[in-house]
Amino acid sequence: MRFSNIMDSNSYTGDQSIDPGTERLISARTRLLGPAYRLFYERPVHLVRGRGSHVFDADGVRYLDAYNNVVSVGHCHPHVVAAVTRQLETLNTHTRYLHDGIVGYSQRLLDGTMPDDVDQVMYACTGSEANDLALRVAQMYTGARGVIVTRDAYHGNTEAVTAISPSIGGETVIGPHVRTVAAPDSYRSDGNVATRFRADVEAAVVDLQRCGHGVSALIVDTFFSSDGIYPDTSVLAPAVAAVRAAGGVFIADEVQPGFGRTGDGMWGFARHGVVPDLVTMGKPMANGLPVAAMAARSAVLEPFALGVPYFNTFGGNPVSMAAAAAVLDVIDDENLVANAATVGRALRNELTRITADHPHIGDVRGAGLYVGVEVVADRDAATPDRTRAHDLVNAMRDRHVLISVCGTHGNVLKIRPPLVFSMADVDWFCTEFSGALAHLG
Repeated sequence: MRFSNIMDSNSYTGDQSIDPGTERLISARTRLLGPAYRLFYERPVHLVRGRGSHVFDADGVRYLDAYNNVVSVGHCHPHVVAAVTRQLETLNTHTRYLHDGIVGYSQRLLDGTMPDDVDQVMYACTGSEANDLALRVAQMYTGARGVIVTRDAYHGNTEAVTAISPSIGGETVIGPHVRTVAAPDSYRSDGNVATRFRADVEAAVVDLQRCGHGVSALIVDTFFSSDGIYPDTSVLAPAVAAVRAAGGVFIADEVQPGFGRTGDGMWGFARHGVVPDLVTMGKPMANGLPVAAMAARSAVLEPFALGVPYFNTFGGNPVSMAAAAAVLDVIDDENLVANAATVGRALRNELTRITADHPHIGDVRGAGLYVGVEVVADRDAATPDRTRAHDLVNAMRDRHVLISVCGTHGNVLKIRPPLVFSMADVDWFCTEFSGALAHLG
């Protein structure tokens, strides 16, 4: 079985001893689900309950969830639970019947959060589906098939989207119509990260044209999440301009940075001062229910919309729309974008202080409640240290704090808590992080 960077960098290997009850559950899971599935951590966590930014295992032990952006407004938020319950008790059907829910939510999403030019939206169930749809829309609009992605991108798991997700690894084959470029690594850059990123994108454009694929789209996660978390806001606009000059469109994958996570506003692309042609979103959209969407400039969507009837049985159903609307309520009512900015800044500042003199922490970076901590073998050489990062993640797990890793070398600690993360949670996190560092040396 070949290594998958995004799936195997922090996965259960069976090398550690675990209690018999957990071992039985793992064995049953493996037998019934097959070997493709992965579990987090050397000692997997059996979760049974959650509230806010905390989760509880089968023994009642409380953990700090510093990783989960699916439940963006917190585990089991009562407003979301109540909205879903009310709608589920009333009606759930599909979008070929009229219903106020999908219309009302779409108006809030487009008019209240998107740039004016992004004026239509289509619904699906997962970010993978939304990205798959965006690829189809881009191809019909441009008449081309070539796609440019970053070298360790992850955009989902349909066949079409797997072909543009090199971080999946294993037996995955990147499509012949896909070109990869290095992510804008601000940590190791000599200061010309935006210039280099644009040059790499321009070279990919030339090669796609030379091979007869043309240029359909540049698609990026606007925080470069799986590449290693790079918040530099100078990098996207020049690259997008290069793609548009070649006739392509820009797809902003907001599945991870969207819905207020960066603390600068609702969307990661806004930090870069660019307006996408297509915007995809998923995971945090409905706080755990499978809801996703693709928003678009109507002119870009038109060739697809007029040529291909679209129907997704569960995409945009009334229960999903009730959940998504409730999430927008909570983000507004609890000022969660501002909370992400304030609490995230405190978290980064404290982590920077804790690690200032540590020989194996090279960088603390991020925005809002999205933080990357670069673990290195040698600070001067900036040598990635996958093993130490893995050990830190598992040391934090043993201290009841949940994080993971990302990046080309699996050496960047990925800290991405629910948006309700509090100052008390920051104290808890940093106390345990300091202890883990001291223990591992």
